[in-house]
Amino acid sequence: MGPHVRDRGQVAGNHGRDGTQNNFWTGKMSENPVQRRTSLNVRIGLIQMRCVEDPRGNMEHAMEMIRTAAAQGAQVVCLPELFRSLYFCQRHDINQFDLAESIPGPSTEVLGKLARELGISLVSSLFERRAAGVYHNTSVIHLPDGTMTGLYRKSHIPHDPLFYEKYYFTPGDTGFLSSATPHGQLGVLICWDQWYPEAARATALTGAQALFYPTAIGWHPSEKAEFGEAQYSAWQTMQRSHAIANGVFVVSVNRVGHEGDPGGGIEFWGGSFVADPFGRILAQASASREAVMLVDCDFGLIEETRRNWPFFRDRRIDLYEPLSKRFIP
Repeated sequence: MGPHVRDRGQVAGNHGRDGTQNNFWTGKMSENPVQRRTSLNVRIGLIQMRCVEDPRGNMEHAMEMIRTAAAQGAQVVCLPELFRSLYFCQRHDINQFDLAESIPGPSTEVLGKLARELGISLVSSLFERRAAGVYHNTSVIHLPDGTMTGLYRKSHIPHDPLFYEKYYFTPGDTGFLSSATPHGQLGVLICWDQWYPEAARATALTGAQALFYPTAIGWHPSEKAEFGEAQYSAWQTMQRSHAIANGVFVVSVNRVGHEGDPGGGIEFWGGSFVADPFGRILAQASASREAVMLVDCDFGLIEETRRNWPFFRDRRIDLYEPLSKRFIP
């Protein structure tokens, strides 16, 4: 079965942002394959949601959308970045630290129970209070038995107008990792990490078959007309390149809707998508509506792609020492 998109209130087909039908390459990658490729199909659910001020309301809404995805056969479900609240990093406000919680904690307990009830692997992004004065932007994976694995703390922390994350988040110290689940080896990175090919490569080298990017990215409304199309294109192109360079699936899950000052703030651009190891967009959500998007990903394609494009084989690891430097004059 192919990808499915369910916007809240309507069902959409497999269309691009301009409403046109996507065309997929369907030929064979090798004229004389040694053997027929084995399909390893995993149905992935992307939760593109609109967040509000009330954390409890956001959790209940997210749970409703997760149940919808699971009812349609999702085996792995991913939520957007910091889904429990509005994107609070638009300003420096010491009171926003009250949103943070321990991991394990109340949210991971709820999500673990839900994963166990539905029999799914669940990727979530939370504001972690690790210790007094030490806070992280953190993701976890819950397995179908409800146990938690794959705790990852966001490594790259931005500090741009209305994205003042350095005020809130300590840079992560978990390194890059992936986790074994009944539905494949899954790696998670978070939003700003998506601009760094080193992070994608390091995670893929741990065996990840899919890179998940819980995300909160959008336009400054005053810049949208001039720069919006280019910004969106760069964001998607960068992640498609990770899929190609590493021969993996990339799953990018954004929030949607306007948050912040009515005269400014951020317009989160939605557009959650999945790219296959060839960088092809398998499905893409609306730029303005919530969506429960289901995408069938054949992990068997990874083997086939890497046999034809063996980028891992041809890496010159003996030449890459300079990459550990901040700058090479």
